[in-house]
Amino acid sequence: MASWDELRLELDRQPNDNAKLAWLNQTLVASLRSVAGLQSGANVIFYASGFLQKPAAPAWTTMMTTEDLNGLMAVLHGMDCTKPLLLVMHTPGGDPGAANAMVPYLHAKFPLIESIVPTYAMSAGTMVCLGTDRIMMGKQSQLGPIDAQLGWGNRTVSAGEVIDTFNRASTDIANNNAKAHLWHPILQSMGPSLVSQARNALDYGEQMVAGWLANRMFKDQAEPLKMAASVAAHFNDTSVHKHHGRRIDRDQARALGVYIDELEQNQDLQDAVLTTYHVASLYFSVTKAVKFMANDAGKLWLKNLA
Repeated sequence: MASWDELRLELDRQPNDNAKLAWLNQTLVASLRSVAGLQSGANVIFYASGFLQKPAAPAWTTMMTTEDLNGLMAVLHGMDCTKPLLLVMHTPGGDPGAANAMVPYLHAKFPLIESIVPTYAMSAGTMVCLGTDRIMMGKQSQLGPIDAQLGWGNRTVSAGEVIDTFNRASTDIANNNAKAHLWHPILQSMGPSLVSQARNALDYGEQMVAGWLANRMFKDQAEPLKMAASVAAHFNDTSVHKHHGRRIDRDQARALGVYIDELEQNQDLQDAVLTTYHVASLYFSVTKAVKFMANDAGKLWLKNLA
């Protein structure tokens, strides 16, 4: 594996900006082809976000959105979909609706899908991974909770937090009516529509992921619906995770029953995957790109900052 420093030195040796961009594109495709070759010629798609390199970029540019379906269609065009798909995911997450657009589309195209998480596949990215047949993770890799996030005043909160707050208020007031005046400004700011929206958002994500798990990852289990419901409920449980950015590593996911393969079991594959990840990091560091999808055939869909 070429380290990040080694790749950066090679990039710096390029004589001008055009040469640097050409080198990045060539090295990205070469590393994706290495991944494909090490997995019996499977199709490879890399969904990558520059959220780490461009933290000041507007969130909607680096997060998953429904526009991503256009990118997915672009990199799938002309692909032999009778072969399995390796979906490499690096994302902070985003709109669950984006996951709901992408995953059924991939299910309709490929008989077998394995996701690979080099480092981060959080929130809606976790949803996508749970919609595949297996997930490959390294020691450094992490998934995250899938509980929906809602706007509340001038901040974003977990839908689970909204429900928990409402339930605590209801219990406190039922036990001591004198506390109603203490809760009144909070409940007034929430309003009944926010509570209803929170419940619907939580149910939407959980039911969506449970359906994918039952139909794909757990389809050969004795009780796929029961197992899928249990796993989806855990990933959606705010009371367990406490924070939407909480790390869920491969051991925790495997303990729940999620099908996890260890990236370290194939050293050559790990090297190729991490080289691809490092190239993506450089891509976001030196270009205006904030997000891209690329395949092993050389097709690239880019989202650039204006």
